[in-house]
Formats: sequence, C-alpha cells, structure tokens
Amino acid sequence: MVFEINTSVYEKLPRSFYLREDVVQIAKDLLGKVLITNVEGVITAGKIVETEAYCGRDDKACHANGKRTPRTEIMYGEGGRAYVYLCYGIHHLFNVVTNKDGLADAVLIRALEPVGGLEVMRERRKFAKAKLASGPGTLSQAMGIHMNMTGQDLLSDELWVGTNKDNDNFEIIADVRIGVEYAEEDALKPWRFLIAGNKFVSKGAIKKSG
Repeated sequence: MVFEINTSVYEKLPRSFYLREDVVQIAKDLLGKVLITNVEGVITAGKIVETEAYCGRDDKACHANGKRTPRTEIMYGEGGRAYVYLCYGIHHLFNVVTNKDGLADAVLIRALEPVGGLEVMRERRKFAKAKLASGPGTLSQAMGIHMNMTGQDLLSDELWVGTNKDNDNFEIIADVRIGVEYAEEDALKPWRFLIAGNKFVSKGAIKKSG
C-alpha cells in the first residue's frame, strides 16, 4: 500500500539547520515545516504547529541534563537525528536532536496539522474522535513513529522534515512547557512554541507571546 503524495515538493532541511547552537531558535524555526514519514511504503505528512525546546546543559527539564545514559546517548550525537522515547509506558514521543556532537539539545514535536495520508492516520489512531495529531503521543501514533526509530537520520527517506511549499506567514506564541513541573525554576522557561490561532495545537493555557 502506497499513499500517493508528492514528497518532492517538501525539500529536506539540510544538516546545517540542526547543527546550530540555539535550540530555542530551532524550535521556533521548525514551526510551519512539514514532518514526513515513510513506513513500509506508507507516506504521511503533517505541518509542525507546536514544539518544545530542551537544552542538555542547565535545563532540569531535559533528559540529558547532568547525566549521560544509554537512553539519552543519541542526544549527545550530531544534530539531525531522531530521539524517540516512551512516556508512561504507552506514548512514543518524537524529538529532533540538535547542536553539535556532545551537547545533547533536542526539540520535542508536540503537534501537527495533517497534510497528507489522512486516512492512514485515522486508521493508526483507530478512528479516534479526537484530533489526529494534536499532542506528542497522538502525532507519533498517527505518523507511525516508534522507539525503534531512535537514531534515525532525518536526512533519510524514512523520516525527515521538509520545507513548506505554502510558505505561510504566522505569529508565534511562546508558553511554558507541559508536564515538567519537576524541573523547578526551569519549568517556567517559555520554551514551548505554537502557531497562533492554529486549531491543531495541543491543549494548554497560553501565557506569553513573542
């Protein structure tokens, strides 16, 4: 089964996009880009509408903060690879590794606006009445993303982020990250970014703009 979508219109982001030092800026720049998966010939695509930035240094909310473990080892590699981890033993959460080797920054993709392969997404989501990809766990389910994709090169033909052919303009809203209350003062960092007015963002109060 192959879903017919012309992926050539979404040019892959170059490695240099991911190797930049400022993970917060990268989290903003990922908004409006298109995440694409090719799982056993089945292609799905969604516009990124919500992200969260995590820094491997001085950020208590980051998995890699102050510790290097087998789970976080991929975060310490060169930017431009996938870091997928299991949350609550159920949800597979997809992150984009950024920065240079050894620094362990990443951007969590929190919500997508489906743009291709909608029927496939509905099937994967078991025809749930909720939005298809409005949340990090649901978007991974809809896009066929699993933990076995950890380490996947984002310049591959199986999982990548492409430019948006529509080049739409939008306002970016900044807010605190979700579910990181344990991070003490770092839980208040306004490092969650959303496309203002987009109906596909996940739930959560909007507190700041910028």
